[in-house]
Amino acid sequence: MKKKVALLGATGSVGKNTLDVLREGKDYFEAVLFSGHTKKEELLRIGREFPGASLALSGCDSGSGEIGYYGREGLLRAIGESGADIAVNGINGAAGLEPSMAVIEAGASLALANKETVVMAGPLVFAKAREKNVKILPADSEHSAIFNLTEAHGGDHIAEVILTASGGPFRTYTAEQLSRVTPRDALVHPNWKMGPKITVDCASLANKGLEVIESVELFGLKPEQITVAIHPQSVVHSMVRLSDGAVYAQLSEPDMRLPIHDTLYWPLQQKSSFGGLSLEGLTLSFEKPNYELFPMLPLAFRAVKAGGLYPAAYNAANETAVEAFLELRISFLDIPRVVEYALERDWQEEPEDLKAVLDGDLRARRAAGAFIARIESGRGK
Repeated sequence: MKKKVALLGATGSVGKNTLDVLREGKDYFEAVLFSGHTKKEELLRIGREFPGASLALSGCDSGSGEIGYYGREGLLRAIGESGADIAVNGINGAAGLEPSMAVIEAGASLALANKETVVMAGPLVFAKAREKNVKILPADSEHSAIFNLTEAHGGDHIAEVILTASGGPFRTYTAEQLSRVTPRDALVHPNWKMGPKITVDCASLANKGLEVIESVELFGLKPEQITVAIHPQSVVHSMVRLSDGAVYAQLSEPDMRLPIHDTLYWPLQQKSSFGGLSLEGLTLSFEKPNYELFPMLPLAFRAVKAGGLYPAAYNAANETAVEAFLELRISFLDIPRVVEYALERDWQEEPEDLKAVLDGDLRARRAAGAFIARIESGRGK
């Protein structure tokens, strides 16, 4: 029997990679739902390629024809009615949290490429998954690597997780050079093809900061057990150090389709044409991150150590700041300033439900927006 798959964010970068996995695995998977936000024609094209799957367009409130679900509530209803065995959540940003919870509520496993789900509401998400007896499987390259290494060696034996980061396009820049970078500069990643927000996050190391927070929640780690290593080649996707000191790594070409493939087929091992790596002539290098020039990383450690709503506030302020940077309202170096300003508020509250998380998210966005306004007026110095 084929595994029934829902793909949320089908028109984005994660979605496009997942479609390739579904095409290669047509004998193993049945697509039952595709969602997009505003790209109606692209969603319709996907629907024609995979007839029988329902379509949901979350960014439009109404419509007719081949798309059966519209708006935010329509998307959540579509998830509940899809009958999926597993759903890939490739929605960008905080907008992916409620759909993740809807997937779990519907009793489907969650293939998670939306790291904000766990960053914002990890304890609530995992409590709901335990209640519904479903699996949460990481579908991004770093956490998929850690998941597979943990499966191979056992979580009890892992002393340290080493997250790798390419360092982005500004890895060798000075502070003076960073002060002059533009959105166009930040949107050119040396190794990966992704959407604008995550590409900027890779340039600032905020993406790695979010992954630090996510690792704590996904694998039950202490922040002190997580190390970040800059690895410009993006071939080693993460490593684990066992209690005996030995380090084990997962290596492949930088291809998002491989972790998505592994997640969808789990617990089976299935042949893949994605990410194959030749060792001939391969050179790997590693270096420490520059915490002074890229403060989004230490700010993430600060947030996850503080707990409560601090991780959610970190994410919300960063999303707000990145949007302002892409709109040319603030500079690249202003992004961590905005996040630090937001984190100076009190976020100690342990959220009891999703509403508390979303309320905290909104308050952090307002705080970040207020500081951005000060920067624009010249008072945020």
